[in-house]
Amino acid sequence: SENHTAAIHDEMGDVLFTCVNLARHLGLDAEESLRHATAKFERRFGLMEVAAAADGGTLSTLSSVQLDQLWGQAKEALGGNKRGL
Repeated sequence: SENHTAAIHDEMGDVLFTCVNLARHLGLDAEESLRHATAKFERRFGLMEVAAAADGGTLSTLSSVQLDQLWGQAKEALGGNKRGL
């Protein structure tokens, strides 16, 4: 229903606002962090598309398990999550 959707939008807004505040408290630029994450996602997704095409398919024809496998392979190929935390 419309009320349910509006409530979800409100809650999502609260989550995003909280994330921006956390970034600010950590001395980070939230927009720059989002740009970095978006670029990383695009690189990984591009590798997934290439891998699917190499097998003669497309991402839309793969199961969620196959997509997860390709995601893991793309992540590994690009250095994984070596954060040093």
